Amino acid sequence: MTVGRHRIGALPSGLRRRATALRIQIRRSGRIVRLTARNGVRYAVVRVRRRFVGTARRDAMDQRFATRAADDFVTELGNMKGVMMKAGQLVSFIMEALPDEAQQSLSSLFADAPPMPAETARRVVIEQLGDAPETLFLDWEPDPVAAASVGQVHRIVLRDGRRAALKVQYPGVGDAISADLNNAQAMYAMLSMFALKGLDTKGLVDELRDRMGDELDYRIEARNQTEFAEHYRDHPFITIPAVIDRWSTGTVIASEWVDGLSWSQFMAVADEEARRRAGESIWRFAQHSIYVLGAFNGDPHPGNYRFQRDGSVTFLDFGLVKRWSPGEWQRLSPTLDAVIVQRDPELTMAEMEKVGFLVPNHGLTAAQVHAYVSSPYVPYLSDEFTFTREFMQATLTKMIDLKGPHAPVIEKLNIPASFVILDRVVWGVSALLGKLEVTAPWRAMLMEYQTGAPPATPLGEADRAWRDTRFGTSQ
Repeated sequence: MTVGRHRIGALPSGLRRRATALRIQIRRSGRIVRLTARNGVRYAVVRVRRRFVGTARRDAMDQRFATRAADDFVTELGNMKGVMMKAGQLVSFIMEALPDEAQQSLSSLFADAPPMPAETARRVVIEQLGDAPETLFLDWEPDPVAAASVGQVHRIVLRDGRRAALKVQYPGVGDAISADLNNAQAMYAMLSMFALKGLDTKGLVDELRDRMGDELDYRIEARNQTEFAEHYRDHPFITIPAVIDRWSTGTVIASEWVDGLSWSQFMAVADEEARRRAGESIWRFAQHSIYVLGAFNGDPHPGNYRFQRDGSVTFLDFGLVKRWSPGEWQRLSPTLDAVIVQRDPELTMAEMEKVGFLVPNHGLTAAQVHAYVSSPYVPYLSDEFTFTREFMQATLTKMIDLKGPHAPVIEKLNIPASFVILDRVVWGVSALLGKLEVTAPWRAMLMEYQTGAPPATPLGEADRAWRDTRFGTSQ
């Protein structure tokens, strides 16, 4: 490639780096532009054809479009790694509103990305740890056991006989992420194909920029994981593997090996009680982290969990962690309290205006606003509720239906940047509960964290006993 009259190799090092970054950005941006254009044309064709067919045919055409778009989306993002793949994961909760075929395609964003060659991973280990993995460890498996958006995981055996997981970052993924973030507006224009009407794209880009910047530095992830592991030490149903500092650097991180079932394996063998325990464990991990720890894993997808047969859960991957800045949660929580605790439409609208969900003089009524924003929180407005895929599908369809009864609210609603990752957790955890079909007294359980109410379930009692023992008081 040339810049002006100069080939990149002939440029000074600083200019060479910038030219290389520009080349990467152009290449990756081109893929997104082509992806958006392809599906824009497909959608336009479908819109025209729908006018001339009956309702049944229109539904079939919509399903085919959604499935083809999802396949295209996954093919591009799964191979691009970095921000593009992570962005797909962050908004993947919307797949619950899509046809089964499209859901199956998008679910691969949760699974393994295409791995880097074994020799490439080996070279990263040599560069970071000073010697070949076959020399450093008793055993090194060159084929990864998992591959995700930023790095892939290899199984190793340490010299003292302990089994461990070594996560190795993809070379060059930092340049790819920088290119993606520099072209972030185009990226979210692409995601608008999936009807994310209410997103403040600039706020979302800024939030993702901060989180992805952290995720590139495995030293930050190691500190996050260590903090969570220490906080949840000896917990009765939540496990977090310890980091092994000796073999952790900026692009390599080692942690204790965890045996367990993957999501698909667990779902194939779990009975109702195990699914209930798993669902409540995931839910309580999120709530305790948000309300008590003040830091929470912003990436609740099935690939980040390992399950025991009884439903106990081990939580993995702490690269995408959101921490409340001073006063941030205090600004957001009154809106949730108005919806769930007070159940007051007027108060809900007033609090949403204060925090920036709605701008002044928006012209909506309190009833309109409350009917829309309370939809995801229906499980917390009754004494007992069963999460189902049907509930999630109906709710998400309602939330993104730009032509439905809530269209006036969708048009006016903004999602503040500080709410972006929390929103992802709310929807992500709810989607998992829908797949697990968990029945529980969710309102009473939430009141444990919001108001300090007594435990509402046996797991709540176990959690409260652990908190009393671990911290000397019920936090």
